[in-house]
Amino acid sequence: MLTLGLIINPLAGIGGAVGLKGSDGVVAEALARGAEKKAGQRTQQALEQLLPFSDRCHFLTCPGEMGADLLTRLGFSFDLVSADIPLSDTSAEHTRLAAEAMAAAAVDLLLFAGGDGTARDICAIVGDDIPVLGIPAGVKIHSAVYGITPAASGEVVRALLEGKLIDIKEAEVRDLDEEAFRHDQVRARHYGEMRVPQLGHFVQSVKMGGIESEELVLADIAAHVTAEMEDDVLYLIGSGKTTQAIMDDLGLDNTLLGVDAVFNRELIAADVTAADILTLLDDHSEAVAILSIMGGQGHIIGRGNQQFSPHILRCLSKKNVWLVSTKSKLTALQGRPLIIDSGDPQLDKEWAGTMQVVTGYHDQVVYPLM
Repeated sequence: MLTLGLIINPLAGIGGAVGLKGSDGVVAEALARGAEKKAGQRTQQALEQLLPFSDRCHFLTCPGEMGADLLTRLGFSFDLVSADIPLSDTSAEHTRLAAEAMAAAAVDLLLFAGGDGTARDICAIVGDDIPVLGIPAGVKIHSAVYGITPAASGEVVRALLEGKLIDIKEAEVRDLDEEAFRHDQVRARHYGEMRVPQLGHFVQSVKMGGIESEELVLADIAAHVTAEMEDDVLYLIGSGKTTQAIMDDLGLDNTLLGVDAVFNRELIAADVTAADILTLLDDHSEAVAILSIMGGQGHIIGRGNQQFSPHILRCLSKKNVWLVSTKSKLTALQGRPLIIDSGDPQLDKEWAGTMQVVTGYHDQVVYPLM
């Protein structure tokens, strides 16, 4: 079950059809000119793509026209955010409050409908903490966080629900000065980046005839992971050939079928047990587990890495577990989700949703987990 956040800016694009080139500061004038709210309709075009998969997703959304009205009409299950958001007369501040609540809830994907101003509001709150995807509903769509059409945004989410490979890329948030634009002056400004899912294309920077060269891809994955490693953080390197490539890149000995502990790029303990890991966690304030995916089955926990007990996984938290895999291994799952079999059904349920998987150098996908 995927948890999707949904925020609709009901005023997005309201000034476009009446010649006001946007909605910032001109809502009253736009309505006086006979403008109609279109954001809900455009969001519906996206969500209709998900109707065949309504039993696989659950929404966290806002009251009234910011989400709940549309989801009720379409028959999706949802909960409301706890933030103080009214049924109508909403503002950018309410968008930010909703985004804050959804980031705190760690939704698998935050969908939002609006324009560049809405993207700015979302970016200011969530940054790169959670994946986001915009449904284009504004007049200005210069930011690279939106689908090319509302239906295209829905298709990306549908592909995720179908278990297809979905790339995660950093995308730029930009906005124009609307007042200057109304005087035919184009002044764009960069406001940040957010992580945005895109339909994955099975193309690597290192490939041979369109098929991954495993040795080169493993080197790419290792180079990315080691570049992301920080000082004074404990890294627990799980078993498998993919993680072995990381240890090789670090120039360290590796326990192929065990767990090794690395701190400041030095091997501090080899082939550790669950008890050893608990001791290490007590001695280090920050820790990350780096795990590979079991080929053919898709297990991330419960097959050959029982050293990561439910208690240890709770100590680490889901966000501090990095997954690494080649795209060919994920593709071989044929859409089946990754599996966590920790021995604690409640933990498995809490972690279900999606996880990001490093598949190359600066190349990641988001993939379902059950």
